[in-house]
Amino acid sequence: MQRRDLLTLSVLTLATAAAGSALAQAYPNKVVKLQVPFAPGGTTDIVARVVAEPLGKALGQNVIVENKAGGGGVVGATETARAAPDGYSLGMATVSTTAANPAINPKIPYNPLTDFTPIINIAATPNIIAVHPGFPARNYKEFIAEIKKNPGKYSYASSGTGGIGHLQMELYKNLSGTFLTHIPYRGAGPALNDTVAGQVQIIFDNLPSALPFIQQKRLIPIIVAAPQRLTVLPDVPTFKEAGLEPVNRMAYYGILGPKGLPKDVVDKVSAATLQALQDPAVRKRIEDTGSLIVGNTPEQFAAQIKAEYEVYKKVVDSAGLRLE
Repeated sequence: MQRRDLLTLSVLTLATAAAGSALAQAYPNKVVKLQVPFAPGGTTDIVARVVAEPLGKALGQNVIVENKAGGGGVVGATETARAAPDGYSLGMATVSTTAANPAINPKIPYNPLTDFTPIINIAATPNIIAVHPGFPARNYKEFIAEIKKNPGKYSYASSGTGGIGHLQMELYKNLSGTFLTHIPYRGAGPALNDTVAGQVQIIFDNLPSALPFIQQKRLIPIIVAAPQRLTVLPDVPTFKEAGLEPVNRMAYYGILGPKGLPKDVVDKVSAATLQALQDPAVRKRIEDTGSLIVGNTPEQFAAQIKAEYEVYKKVVDSAGLRLE
């Protein structure tokens, strides 16, 4: 390569770096979209709306929440993956969209490990099996006896095909030797509505969205996926207690962007989210749902997504799970 060509290349490289730095310094200078890949009313939506306003204040620009439901979270996650890597179109990351669904569905139009830029995990949440009050069981012992006695009689609702609720319940069925029919919805909100209304008898859901209905006695909690029994549900056993430890996995709710997001932008969003999570009111609203505040680094969240995907891929392969 000629010296003049090297000089030109060096100038172009410096100009590109300067432009990227200037972009990051100016960020954000307009509204930031935080996309929820599920319908309103579910846990992903709840967590996003709790952090959106304080995150916007920390960034100095409004952060608006948009819901894009469909495909067990795939439609919204795909839109985030295909967005311009400028920090103005971010998405909520869930186990469903970055691990469970990609693990069971080979037709997912994105790679969860290479098509996103992880930014921060906001919170970890327990998962729960709950039933309509008309279901003939009030505890886990009665529940397992009823569904074993009547294979195929009952259906369960989930946030969508390939989502964490679907995959964990299929794993539960496999390990417990039971059979329930899956009814997928376009998010936990619609699934909860139909279960509370009695159109479906059972739901596998994240605790934050189900808890208000449990507290109102409109749903009966049966068993939870959590490290130990929860203070808000002290009489409800964990899957581990029931001898079903592989199902005893919590969900995560974080923020990510498309691949190629500039590091300065990632760092700004991460720092602003951490600042929002320092607000006692924000922490209380999240912790009151039974969730645990996480607030890890982009690198830690990337490693967590990779580990969770590998766990669910192993679950799918070993249990022979297939999409319906």
